[in-house]
Amino acid sequence: MSDETPTGALQGQQAGATFAVEKIYVKDVSFEAPGAPQVFNEPGQPELQMNLNQKVQRLSDTAFEVVLGITLTCNMAGKTAYLAEVQQAGVFTLAGFEDAGVDAMLGTQCPNLLYPYAAATVANLIQAGGFPPFFMQPINFEGLYAENLRQRAMQASGNADLGGTETVGNA
Repeated sequence: MSDETPTGALQGQQAGATFAVEKIYVKDVSFEAPGAPQVFNEPGQPELQMNLNQKVQRLSDTAFEVVLGITLTCNMAGKTAYLAEVQQAGVFTLAGFEDAGVDAMLGTQCPNLLYPYAAATVANLIQAGGFPPFFMQPINFEGLYAENLRQRAMQASGNADLGGTETVGNA
């Protein structure tokens, strides 16, 4: 295993910086199958839509709660087959980082740690609801964070036209 520091998310790290996972937990969960049991016999291909969001709350000088929200909606024949919502949360300690380093860690490393838990919860909910398993694909949180930084820079420069994009990271 290499001792090299990954580029990107850890830039802005100072000597003696610490990052620790204090707690990972489900903050909120919901599953609805409004058309059951009739929806199980609907012909056609399911249409899936996934929305992702993240919230960060400072708990103390070095402790932060990060909540990764995932909403997955499945429609069949124009009707909602199911709606699964999960808010996967974690408490993280970050000490010794510059502000940009804290922001990067909260926007990349924390959601990277939370995502597998959220994906497993969503998959379990869907299968428990009587639907075929759904396996969520990996998400590039570093790319989302970079896009969020670009959007923040555009907003700061006064360019309000973001082409209808939605903030996903730590704004």
